[in-house]
Order: sequence, then C-alpha cells, then structure tokens
Amino acid sequence: MESQEEIVRLLVMQIRPRFETQAEAIREFGKAGFSANRIAELLGTTPGTAKDALAKGKQTQAKKGSKATRKVRPT
Repeated sequence: MESQEEIVRLLVMQIRPRFETQAEAIREFGKAGFSANRIAELLGTTPGTAKDALAKGKQTQAKKGSKATRKVRPT
C-alpha cells in the first residue's frame, strides 16, 4: 500500500467515529467528493449501502429545499 493511501485510511479511522451512524458518515464523505465505491472501500461496507445512503441524503436535501422555497400565504 502506498503512503498516500495509508494516510487516507488513517484519517478515515479518525473521522468515522465522529458520526452517529454509518449513513451519516457516508453522506459526509459524499459531500467531500468521494464516490460511493470509494466510500464503501474506506468504511468497509458495500457500494450498494453507500449508494443507498447517498441517494437518501439527496432526497432529504431535496425535501428541505422544497420546504424552504414555499411561499407563505398571508392570512
């Protein structure tokens, strides 16, 4: 294993415990630009699990966005 890869893995080991759930960690790594396959490799899970968590995160963001853009009608 090359030294850059070792550094990445050590950093992931330090960062992962900061998140309450694996799904939360996956979403944060996704925000950092990691692909689902890479996240799965780093966190020791399957690419399918990572893809599902990323998709659910996008759905949640879309719902939050649509609520924020709703106009309130005066009463």
